[in-house]
Amino acid sequence: MWRDAYLDTRILSADPLELVHILYEHTLTMVADARRYLAEGNIAARGHSISRAIAAIDELDCSLDRNAGGSIARNLAALYQYMRSRLLTANIRQEDAPLAEVESLLRTLGEAWNAIRPAAQAESQESAEEPRGLKAFAAAKAEYAEQGWSA
Repeated sequence: MWRDAYLDTRILSADPLELVHILYEHTLTMVADARRYLAEGNIAARGHSISRAIAAIDELDCSLDRNAGGSIARNLAALYQYMRSRLLTANIRQEDAPLAEVESLLRTLGEAWNAIRPAAQAESQESAEEPRGLKAFAAAKAEYAEQGWSA
């Protein structure tokens, strides 16, 4: 319960760059949970974790500025689509290998994001524009929090 309140507070007070970082963390947690539930044979919990991981990847995909991002944005969009496909495969076939692959990809992307984040934050401070999708995500999260929902 306290973890949800902490996450809610962290999300509501985060800038767009921090929201991307939080999404990577959340997605990694959901994939790790799915792997654990798969090993335990907990089908419902595995499916729920995979669904939440896919939803987080959807948010990451929506945050891409495909016009300004050029080939990087296109490549990330393709990678996000591949990860969603692998998560669905893992769920349908009840296999760990696709989950492990997605977990590895997410770790690599998260590490890369953490490495470039300081430069991105400096650039973001120079520009008042927020990446498309993240502003909507923060607004929706705030609206749900007001209604008593939590992540």
